[in-house]
Amino acid sequence: MNIEDILKHSEEFRYRLLSRMESDCKYYLGYGNRCKKHLWAGNEKKQIGIMKELYNSFPADKKPEWLTYRQILSYETRMVEQ
Repeated sequence: MNIEDILKHSEEFRYRLLSRMESDCKYYLGYGNRCKKHLWAGNEKKQIGIMKELYNSFPADKKPEWLTYRQILSYETRMVEQ
Protein backbone atom coordinates (compact mmCIF):
# COMPACT_ATOMS: atom_id res chain seq x y z
CA MET A 1 0.00 0.00 0.00
CA ASN A 2 1.48 3.36 -0.97
CA ILE A 3 1.15 6.60 1.01
CA GLU A 4 -1.39 8.12 -1.38
CA ASP A 5 -3.74 5.19 -0.80
CA ILE A 6 -3.18 5.30 2.95
CA LEU A 7 -3.99 9.00 3.16
CA LYS A 8 -7.35 8.40 1.46
CA HIS A 9 -8.53 6.41 4.49
CA SER A 10 -10.42 7.86 7.46
CA GLU A 11 -8.73 9.66 10.34
CA GLU A 12 -9.53 6.71 12.59
CA PHE A 13 -7.77 4.30 10.24
CA ARG A 14 -4.72 6.59 10.03
CA TYR A 15 -4.56 6.95 13.85
CA ARG A 16 -4.72 3.18 14.24
CA LEU A 17 -2.07 2.59 11.60
CA LEU A 18 0.25 5.17 13.15
CA SER A 19 -0.20 3.53 16.54
CA ARG A 20 0.51 0.12 15.04
CA MET A 21 3.63 1.45 13.34
CA GLU A 22 4.88 2.99 16.58
CA SER A 23 4.35 -0.34 18.35
CA ASP A 24 6.34 -2.02 15.59
CA CYS A 25 9.21 0.43 16.15
CA LYS A 26 9.25 -0.27 19.87
CA TYR A 27 9.32 -4.01 19.25
CA TYR A 28 11.96 -3.68 16.52
CA LEU A 29 14.23 -1.78 18.91
CA GLY A 30 13.61 -4.20 21.78
CA TYR A 31 12.67 -7.85 21.64
CA GLY A 32 12.45 -7.79 17.84
CA ASN A 33 16.24 -7.69 17.61
CA ARG A 34 16.15 -5.07 14.83
CA CYS A 35 14.54 -7.54 12.42
CA LYS A 36 12.83 -5.75 9.51
CA LYS A 37 10.13 -8.40 9.21
CA HIS A 38 8.52 -6.94 12.34
CA LEU A 39 7.96 -3.56 10.66
CA TRP A 40 4.65 -2.89 8.92
CA ALA A 41 6.42 -1.19 6.01
CA GLY A 42 9.10 -3.89 5.70
CA ASN A 43 12.10 -1.62 6.15
CA GLU A 44 13.22 1.17 8.45
CA LYS A 45 13.29 4.11 6.02
CA LYS A 46 9.88 3.37 4.59
CA GLN A 47 8.42 2.81 8.08
CA ILE A 48 9.63 6.20 9.32
CA GLY A 49 8.65 7.95 6.09
CA ILE A 50 5.08 6.69 6.31
CA MET A 51 4.89 7.58 9.99
CA LYS A 52 5.95 11.15 9.18
CA GLU A 53 3.37 11.41 6.40
CA LEU A 54 0.64 10.02 8.64
CA TYR A 55 1.52 12.39 11.48
CA ASN A 56 1.54 15.36 9.13
CA SER A 57 -1.80 14.32 7.62
CA PHE A 58 -3.61 15.45 10.77
CA PRO A 59 -4.48 19.12 11.34
CA ALA A 60 -2.71 20.80 14.29
CA ASP A 61 -5.72 20.41 16.58
CA LYS A 62 -6.01 16.67 15.83
CA LYS A 63 -2.38 15.57 16.11
CA PRO A 64 -2.03 12.43 18.24
CA GLU A 65 -1.46 13.21 21.91
CA TRP A 66 0.39 9.91 22.40
CA LEU A 67 3.08 10.55 19.78
CA THR A 68 5.03 13.65 18.77
CA TYR A 69 6.95 14.38 15.60
CA ARG A 70 10.07 14.60 17.75
CA GLN A 71 9.48 11.01 18.90
CA ILE A 72 9.23 9.89 15.28
CA LEU A 73 12.57 11.60 14.61
CA SER A 74 14.01 9.78 17.61
CA TYR A 75 12.86 6.46 16.16
CA GLU A 76 14.46 7.47 12.87
CA THR A 77 17.78 8.21 14.56
CA ARG A 78 17.76 4.86 16.35
CA MET A 79 16.51 2.76 13.45
CA VAL A 80 17.91 4.17 10.23
CA GLU A 81 21.62 3.88 9.55
CA GLN A 82 23.04 7.27 8.73
